[in-house]
Amino acid sequence: MKNTDTVNTKQFKHVSYLWNDAEAAKLASDEVALLIYRSNLLGADLRLTNYGGGNTSCKTMAKDPLTGQDVEVMWIKGSGGDLGTLKKSGLAALYAARLRSLKNVYRGLEFEDEMVELFNHTIFDLSSKAPSIDTPLHGFLPFKHIDHLHPDAAIAIAAAKDGKKITEELFKGTIGWVDWQRPGFDLGLKLKECLDANPGIRGIILGSHGLFTWGDTAYESYINTLEVIEQCAEYLEQNYSKKRPVFGGEKIKSLDEASRKKQAVALAPILRGFCSSKTRMIGHFSDDQRVLEYINSNDLERLAPMGTSCPDHFLRTKISPLVLQLDSNEDLTDAAAIKEKLTPAFEAYREMYADYYNTCKHANSPAIRDANPVVILYPGVGMFTFAKDKQTARVAAEFYTNAINVMKGAEAVSEYTSLPRQEAFDIEYWLLEEAKLQRMPKPKALSGRIALITGSAGGIGKAIAKKFAEEGAVVVLNDMNAERLQTAGEEFKKLFGKDAFTTALLDVTNADLIQQALATAILAFGGVDIVINNAGLSISKTIGDHTEKDWDLLYDVLVKGQFLVTQATTGVMKKQAIGGDIINIVSKNALVSGPNNAGYGSAKAAQLHLSRLNAAELGADKIRVNVVNPDAVISDSNIWAGGWAEGRAKAYGITVEELPAYYAKRTLLNEVILPDDIANACFAFVGGLLNKSTGNVLNVDGGVATAFVR
Repeated sequence: MKNTDTVNTKQFKHVSYLWNDAEAAKLASDEVALLIYRSNLLGADLRLTNYGGGNTSCKTMAKDPLTGQDVEVMWIKGSGGDLGTLKKSGLAALYAARLRSLKNVYRGLEFEDEMVELFNHTIFDLSSKAPSIDTPLHGFLPFKHIDHLHPDAAIAIAAAKDGKKITEELFKGTIGWVDWQRPGFDLGLKLKECLDANPGIRGIILGSHGLFTWGDTAYESYINTLEVIEQCAEYLEQNYSKKRPVFGGEKIKSLDEASRKKQAVALAPILRGFCSSKTRMIGHFSDDQRVLEYINSNDLERLAPMGTSCPDHFLRTKISPLVLQLDSNEDLTDAAAIKEKLTPAFEAYREMYADYYNTCKHANSPAIRDANPVVILYPGVGMFTFAKDKQTARVAAEFYTNAINVMKGAEAVSEYTSLPRQEAFDIEYWLLEEAKLQRMPKPKALSGRIALITGSAGGIGKAIAKKFAEEGAVVVLNDMNAERLQTAGEEFKKLFGKDAFTTALLDVTNADLIQQALATAILAFGGVDIVINNAGLSISKTIGDHTEKDWDLLYDVLVKGQFLVTQATTGVMKKQAIGGDIINIVSKNALVSGPNNAGYGSAKAAQLHLSRLNAAELGADKIRVNVVNPDAVISDSNIWAGGWAEGRAKAYGITVEELPAYYAKRTLLNEVILPDDIANACFAFVGGLLNKSTGNVLNVDGGVATAFVR
């Protein structure tokens, strides 16, 4: 292995060499810090390992807090962590000698699971993360630094029918081989046996699974890992199309990008409805060229039912994908006809999954889980994935893309082999995996829900969007003002991460922009469940001063806008057939006659009655329509721009500065109304406790007696 001074980084074209000598030098005295640094570099390149996959370790000497003696400690990525974002808090720290001594009490493969609890007796740092099932795989190898990754290039060889032979020929005995076995204590012993039988090897390929590499220093392990993966990838590249065309050649042509997106937008809500028959799901769409090469190929029909090989891939993507039998340019305008056409395919998939469960289950297996597909392939168009939240759906797409890369490589050098069904089941329904699922936090109230809040880059709209994101929803931020929208997007990314939202420019008076915003929501998340008609403006003038332009603007934004957005979004909800919520932010002014308010007040009254009409019509589709009536919400609101504040102050004979106190004093509760108060009212309607309520009006005005509904 090379030193950092002599390595030629240009030798790498299939992996990214990211090591920075200056950064590493700052950490030179701290092996654990170097472990984290190395892990983050490896996790930054998805060609090396996938999100949450793989693990890294280092062994150091430390003072035993009980004896004061120097002891060997192994630091390893803890259960459920991700290499790319790993911090010290995500590491498990164990007494290396105690971990190795567990082989004295190991009772064999039938008792694998009991060893996980015994890991607790080896923990050195009591505040560290819980050890993962892969801990023994590192513990029995003597090297100071170890990387266990799931690189597509290595798994392609590991999943090839002739994988062991290829490994021997490619690496000329410098890389060992261990046949497929479920991760656990015994596999750790097998790795040590492989090393003992092949002294001097630089790594081990695990059949169908991944790669182990190591070094005496963090850098040596890093460079060794890159070199081995580079060699695998280069070997695959030299063999693509050598025996036969990739995936047997192209069977159909892809639609152009715009047409692919159009088909995806039309179909995704229907697919989401099918996949949400048990639990409401969030979607993700990908038309990555790697995906298209696979789904358009002659080999798709043969390879897709085989499923994946690497357990990390399999756990995220299910036993196999559903391949749609639709023409790429199928007319998708008649949703009922498409549902009728797809229903047998989904029923057959659920039956296949139930048969798989019933055939493979054990006496103590957990109950069958959701039988709907996670991955849905639409030849000529792209790949849809559905999961409990956006991150999980996106990562499932990434993992299946990894699986495609593995199939491509394995087929180029041999024949692709997947996990046997029983092995796959034993991973999916592993009691330890079930225990991990049971430990996960319960879903939040709005988990699996997609919310579009008009005018959500500021004021009431942004407060609602924040509340919904906090409660687990994904949100579609939108505004007419691009700069304001960008600022809101940056704020949401910092607060909630990139998977919690998307953004779209939206003028609610423009039907085309509404459709574009909906398309953005569908491509990002699969559909829409909650629509808050919040966008608005205010004009306060006497009837003599009111212009026709003022009148038209108010009715266009408040009434026509509410109508157009409701019309477009309920069309998507009906495609999904899983119900939905429309909440219209109206006003106290819909119920109260006030001075200098003819245009705004009457438009608000029209919004209120339109809400009643929509509630009456949409109830049969389980779409609830409710109203929140705010009053005098001043904070961060566009309403107070453009002369409204001056107009209302003039109407009441006070100054603009006196308005907040004036509004508070006229309420029964003597309270100032804030955007968060409106957000809480909206959440009350959609949070799960009022699922049988529609056509209601909730006043959030501090108590204005003249605005009482009855």
